[in-house]
Amino acid sequence: MADQNTRNSKQDAQSPKLLHRLINSTGVQIGIGICAALLLWTCCRLAIPMKNNPASPASSSTSTTSEKKISQTRITPVAFETTKVASNASPGNTPEGMAWIPGGTFSMGCLDPRGIPYGGDKPMTDARPIHAVTIDGFWIDTTEVTNEQFNEFVEATEYVTVAEIPPRPEDFPGAPPENLVAGSIVFTPPNRPVPLSNHLQWWAYVPGANWRHPLGPKSQIKGKENLPVVHVAFEDAVAYAKWAGKRLPTEAEWEFASRGGMTGNVYPWGNEFRPDGKWMANTWQGQFPTQNTAKDGFPGIAPVGKYPPNQYGLYDVSGNVWEWCADWYRPDTYQKQQSGESSAVNPTGPNASFDPQEPGVEKRIQRGGSFLCTDQYCSRYILGTRGKGEVSSGCNHVGFRCVQDAR
Repeated sequence: MADQNTRNSKQDAQSPKLLHRLINSTGVQIGIGICAALLLWTCCRLAIPMKNNPASPASSSTSTTSEKKISQTRITPVAFETTKVASNASPGNTPEGMAWIPGGTFSMGCLDPRGIPYGGDKPMTDARPIHAVTIDGFWIDTTEVTNEQFNEFVEATEYVTVAEIPPRPEDFPGAPPENLVAGSIVFTPPNRPVPLSNHLQWWAYVPGANWRHPLGPKSQIKGKENLPVVHVAFEDAVAYAKWAGKRLPTEAEWEFASRGGMTGNVYPWGNEFRPDGKWMANTWQGQFPTQNTAKDGFPGIAPVGKYPPNQYGLYDVSGNVWEWCADWYRPDTYQKQQSGESSAVNPTGPNASFDPQEPGVEKRIQRGGSFLCTDQYCSRYILGTRGKGEVSSGCNHVGFRCVQDAR
């Protein structure tokens, strides 16, 4: 069973900036979110440093020097170079539910998507420069981890997720006791059109929301065993991966796998969003955030494997739910890799997190976009684009998949 006292003792004074404001607010269902660079939201939890993650430094997280000035390394435009897939054969029998990714050298990143159909109006500068990266082969889950799989883990270990742990009064002095309840962040569409400049209008902190109850205490996952598990914080995903004998993918591994051995495609399936009018991923249709017309077949999260796989047999690497990666987030990671300041061979990301939009908030990479992505607001279903999430947050459009090293 997870040692609850040990996990609580890891909480420190490094709580996200909005955390105390949210917990101290009156009312229980609280509009919430830090959508730094369009994306992810800070939940009502304290940052919990992770240990023994093979792709993550055990030291803490937020940089104490470079947050003062993000690297101004000159970005040299680089075109996509032909992906060179290694000739590594699958090393032995394929683990159940996984696919072999042979590794190789590829161009990582994305072009400015503005002007591309369905590309949206955001420049995605943190996904440039496009630069050459080399990785070794590995196994990866063909789908996102499902409710059924996560339930097997919980039953075997009695694990308790971050969203199921009530905030501690000593961490939130002055907070009304009724606000110190376990819960998570849930997409809650407004009942009228709203400006897209304020994401607080469509996110709410819902007491009782967690992986078992994705939309709140009255919801359940019975009959939804094949949907991706959500409301998992970074440490929850790491714990599952360790139990399964796996780990979270690095950002470079995730992107290489999502590209399916192809060079420079906009999407995992090619360069057209809907080839021959076919829906290829679970994204938002209609006016965001008020009405999802569900023309792709699903108004919310879809069961895994409902859309065509990429060339490596991987499902839902675009849309459905965001997926945690092991790397810390920094907007200048690619500049450092291109310049040689950090390695571009089996890169594991920076040794500390820094987001200039929220200094002091620990964030890890998330990839792939979700069912909420739309060119009206967040077109990060495009290959090579980057997401980020506060490490102790979960919400109802964030999940994960795992990788396993070649033996």
